[in-house]
Amino acid sequence: MNTPGTALFCARLLRRQLVLAARRPVDIGNPLLFFAMVVALFPLGLGPAPDTLADFAPGILWIVALLSNLLTSDGVFRSDFDDGSLEQLLLSPQPLYLSVLAYVCAHWLVTGLLLALVSPVFALMLNLPATGIVALFFSLLLGTAVLSLVGGIGAALTVGLRRGGMLISLLILPLYMPVLIFGSAAVKAAVSGSPAAPYLAILGAMLSLAVALAPIATAAGLRISVDA
Repeated sequence: MNTPGTALFCARLLRRQLVLAARRPVDIGNPLLFFAMVVALFPLGLGPAPDTLADFAPGILWIVALLSNLLTSDGVFRSDFDDGSLEQLLLSPQPLYLSVLAYVCAHWLVTGLLLALVSPVFALMLNLPATGIVALFFSLLLGTAVLSLVGGIGAALTVGLRRGGMLISLLILPLYMPVLIFGSAAVKAAVSGSPAAPYLAILGAMLSLAVALAPIATAAGLRISVDA
């Protein structure tokens, strides 16, 4: 039997993860529902004044997006670890770096990309100006990809633990902070009339660094967790 090429193998792996996610719509809906609930509750706590909501909107939306991503990070490798597929993946001749990228890409497509697509609706609920909505969308596209890559490291290190949800939060939440800072800063800059491009460029640099290094750390974490 011929071994599939690396590109074909990763494409099949990505497709498999997306199909599994589609069969569990709750896993896709939970982050979106969490996003909607928290955004809807903030006006009750801050008051319905449009100016007040607009001032806090960039930070609110980015914090909720970060927490929504964190909510799903624990399950990136969990099901494959439980059924033994992850061990077979580690034994395959394909580069683990690219396999990890396929897992992370699937996670981003069903969480980060969807959050970025629906974010304009929630931004309007918080009275965010149109210029800020554009910056919010692009900052979430870049930032949530970084969050998924970093979250994969924590997921790999805790996949062998039965209750690793709290531990993964402690491990990766500090690494999320720079993304939160520059993501919300991009939106605030756009709202104030300043250029958001420098902040988006920094997020792009973070993404490039994460693509280069995070899968290596994730692969090492998987080997540690499976061998333990």
